[in-house]
Amino acid sequence: MTILLNSEEIKKCVKLNEQLIPIIEDAFKNLALGKTTMPPILRLDIEQYHGESDVKAAYIDGLDSYAIKIASGFFNNPKLGLPSSNGLMILLDSETGVLKSVLLDKGYLTDVRTAIAGAIAAKYLSNPQSTKAGIIGAGIQAKLQLQALSLVRDIETAFIWARDQEKINKFINELKNLNINIHSCTSVEEVVKQSEILVTTTPSKSPLIKNEWLKKGLHITAMGSDAESKNELDPLIIKECDLYIPDSLSQTKILGELHHAIEKNLISSNEKYYELGNIILDPSLGRKNKEDITVCDLTGTGVQDTAIARQTYEIAMNLKLGTKIE
Repeated sequence: MTILLNSEEIKKCVKLNEQLIPIIEDAFKNLALGKTTMPPILRLDIEQYHGESDVKAAYIDGLDSYAIKIASGFFNNPKLGLPSSNGLMILLDSETGVLKSVLLDKGYLTDVRTAIAGAIAAKYLSNPQSTKAGIIGAGIQAKLQLQALSLVRDIETAFIWARDQEKINKFINELKNLNINIHSCTSVEEVVKQSEILVTTTPSKSPLIKNEWLKKGLHITAMGSDAESKNELDPLIIKECDLYIPDSLSQTKILGELHHAIEKNLISSNEKYYELGNIILDPSLGRKNKEDITVCDLTGTGVQDTAIARQTYEIAMNLKLGTKIE
């Protein structure tokens, strides 16, 4: 028997809150410990419509189910009055492969688990006393990243830059409840120079952040570079920062900001880095002092999808939600 969960039921089960942090942390820890089977990402680009679809999956040793996720990002959609992200997840039995659940989340679970990953990166890599955040981009992920960041840091002020001023105005209006002073900036440089934690959330194909703008103590979470062509950070930043942390080293060598540093021969493709899961397991491997410049390169992992799909299914079963399909 398969349980079909629609987007409204899923939102009743999972919300962007502190309860998700340990769940996604455990996923990263299992990845770092080698307790997962996670194939490379399958991606289909639809360049004509500025869109892409990705397939991600992972099995975590010992768990009774695993997820396969299809997610799309079509970045012209906001002009059409549609969200840029969409998709679904399926949950399968680990022993038999029987389909346990179809989660028609329309990209919601991907958005939430990505935001939580950003919060985790800041929790372990930014200075604990940080109160000033910078957000590059004004889409759904930009909003969620600031909300998630507020779960782990006492953010008092946020600076935002995006190409579309109307989207910035909407961003500021929708996040009034956070009680954060949000300032619209006229340049990326202005955001960078005023921030203690910087989050980049765009599909940019050319660097937005220059190495010479960075100040000591800054933490950067870069989550937009999840395809070979995407690049938000000056590749020199990866070489010269004090600490570079990928979510999955095998992925960031191909898809992430690291990929561009390797491509420009700034860093060897054989260079080894601790992953985010290693830092969660042993925080002493992270930031060494207040002046370190740290970078976390998030490309999105299948283990995050398995973790949040399983959590959603468990809560849905307890709440007796969903439609049974024989």
